[in-house]
Amino acid sequence: MSDLAALTEAIKKGNRAEATKLTKAAIDGNVNPKDILSALVTGMDDVGVRFKANQIFVPEVLIAARAMKESMALLEPLLAKAGIKPAFTAVIGTVQGDLHDIGKNLVAMMWKGANIQVVDLGTNVSPEKFVAAAKEHNAQIVGLSALLTTTMPAMKTTVEAIKAAGLTQTKVVIGGAPITQEFATQIGADGYSPDAASAVDLARKLCAA
Repeated sequence: MSDLAALTEAIKKGNRAEATKLTKAAIDGNVNPKDILSALVTGMDDVGVRFKANQIFVPEVLIAARAMKESMALLEPLLAKAGIKPAFTAVIGTVQGDLHDIGKNLVAMMWKGANIQVVDLGTNVSPEKFVAAAKEHNAQIVGLSALLTTTMPAMKTTVEAIKAAGLTQTKVVIGGAPITQEFATQIGADGYSPDAASAVDLARKLCAA
C-alpha cells in the first residue's frame, strides 16, 4: 500500500511523471483498480481542501488535475473492465450568452478528480441543450456557470427548463463571480458553490441526499 500512498502524494504535488509511473506500477502489480482510484481521489480531495483554505491557488490545482487526468487515462480501461463506474454523472456548461470558461473548467476538473463522470457542454449553452444532455446522460447534477451579470437571467431560464422537462431527480447547481446563495434560492436552483472545491462537496451532498 506504500506505493499507493506515494501515488496520492504525487497527485497532491502535481507530479505528472511520478503519478503516471506509480499508476503503471500499481496496474502491473495487479493492485485492485478500486484501490488505485481511491489513492488518486484522496490526492485530489487534499488539493481541494488546500485550495479552499487559500494554501494553494489555481495554477497548482490545474497541475494536480493534469496529473490526475494522465493517471486516469491509464486506469480507466481497467475500471471499465472491472465494472467500476463513476460515482454519478454531471453535465456542466456556461449559460447562453456567456463565453467565459475558466471557472467552469476548474469545477469540471475537480468533479472528475472526485470520480464524477463529467459531460462538458462548453460555453454559450442554451437551456434546451442542457435539458437534452441531462436526459441523454441521465445526469444527477447539472452545473451552470456565469461570469456576467447580464447572463444571470439565462440561469433562471435554464433552471425552469430543467424543471419543466420533468427532471425531478436532477439537481441544479450554479456558480460564478456575480452569483450568490440568495440568487440561487431565488431562481430555484438546488445549490450554489462559491468555488470549485466547494462544488465537489456540494455535488456529493446533493447526490447522497
